[in-house]
Amino acid sequence: MAVLSTYLCRKFDLTAEFPMTLIATAVVFPIVFSIGGAYKRRENALAKYSSIKAHGRAIYFASRDWLENTDDQILDKGRRLLGELLNGCRTLFLHPISEMTKHEENVYRKFSELSAFIKDDLRGNGLPSGETSRCNQFLSKMIVAFEDVKHIYQYRTPRTLSAFSDLFVTILPVLYGPYFAAVSEDYAPSLVYVLPVMFTMILVSLDNIQEHLENPFDQIGADDIHINAEKYVDQLGLK
Repeated sequence: MAVLSTYLCRKFDLTAEFPMTLIATAVVFPIVFSIGGAYKRRENALAKYSSIKAHGRAIYFASRDWLENTDDQILDKGRRLLGELLNGCRTLFLHPISEMTKHEENVYRKFSELSAFIKDDLRGNGLPSGETSRCNQFLSKMIVAFEDVKHIYQYRTPRTLSAFSDLFVTILPVLYGPYFAAVSEDYAPSLVYVLPVMFTMILVSLDNIQEHLENPFDQIGADDIHINAEKYVDQLGLK
């Protein structure tokens, strides 16, 4: 569309020296601001995801090392519950927000089973009350981290700002046809349409970067967060 606009403006001699500051104000600044916000959300989600894994691993180590008499059944149950919890988180974050309630209930159910595991399997097999309290603190921190990640998944960067950027990314390359036609007078014939093409590619690329970072769990783009529950469970068995 930008190339067609430039062609028509050259054909009908419609030229104008539009200010480039309009591009920075209407498109570049809002998109860069959105990219920065989306990147911070992704980094925060990574930190909270690490907290879930680390405190879950601490609960497993407690079941392995803090009991006077532990057995493989308790360890297997701990690994299973932690794996199902991470798998539930992955299922929740991969599905649309409209299905959040259904998958969210499964995650809370796994937290409840972990709480019962600490009470029945750890405390019930002789874990001292102080160490049981510490395990409950680990579980509490996991729940807080999950809630933080869930809100990152549930709430995006401002929708109005994104809509504003999308509008101008679409129309400005076309509206700047007279500008491209004016500056192309100094170009060789083979380079006349290079500027509108590059102009459009830069704006669309910035918009795509923002869109891919917006949801760090949808597995669209190279920078998304991958929840690998199977690898996590396998590593729990290593000493």
